[in-house]
Amino acid sequence: MSEHATDLRETVRRHYAAAALQVTEGGSACCGPQAIEIDENFGGALYAATERDELPPEAVAASLGCGNPTAVADLHEGERVLDLGSGGGIDVLLSARRVGPTGKAYGLDMAEEMLALALANARKAGATNVEFLKGTIEAIPLPANTIDVVISNCVVNLSTDKAAVFAETFRVLAPGGRIGIADVVADDDLTAAQRGERGDYVGCIAGALSFTEYRQGLEAAGFTGIELTPTHTVVDGMNSVIVRAAKPGTCCGGCC
Repeated sequence: MSEHATDLRETVRRHYAAAALQVTEGGSACCGPQAIEIDENFGGALYAATERDELPPEAVAASLGCGNPTAVADLHEGERVLDLGSGGGIDVLLSARRVGPTGKAYGLDMAEEMLALALANARKAGATNVEFLKGTIEAIPLPANTIDVVISNCVVNLSTDKAAVFAETFRVLAPGGRIGIADVVADDDLTAAQRGERGDYVGCIAGALSFTEYRQGLEAAGFTGIELTPTHTVVDGMNSVIVRAAKPGTCCGGCC
């Protein structure tokens, strides 16, 4: 990894560690945790009120995503789900409810502060079928072919090595597994410089791929059935997008 990429990753880690501390240290006995304020295109407001009400308020307050991947991942009882960049755990906890006691929901995050917050939220929610892992989304600490569904909420754009993210996601998915990702994606006519003019890296803008780049990245990793569906505009030329794709359903020796 280049020095620039290492610096960017550390900037991202510090930013989200600070966000976790804002939630854990910013609450009060009367008013609960202080939500992280960004704008209406990000955060807990993108979830249905019925979903927010069934979770610890700290999980909702720490939400920094640009969508609701659990709403489109079509989760089933008994499935194994992995959330890349799980933050305060909102999507892990929602997934755990959907897959039930025979399933399992994993969360992966590189910030100790977010992991501590997520573990606390899991305890408050009484969730017993969840596990939070420390690591990066470019080197997922799980065996190959062990996950049915990978979800992520506005995190892939933060990676400095998106090819590695796609390859690792493909590796851990079982044959026939699928992804349901919410991410920020740029219009194809925007250059990297123009994306940077619209927002910074930690704000999920400067590091976003274009539609074509995203599709090509997934195809290069081996994914099929790729769909990128815009849901709303984040800033001019930058879109919140639901990304769906699948790993082919048969495993031929070492091809998986």
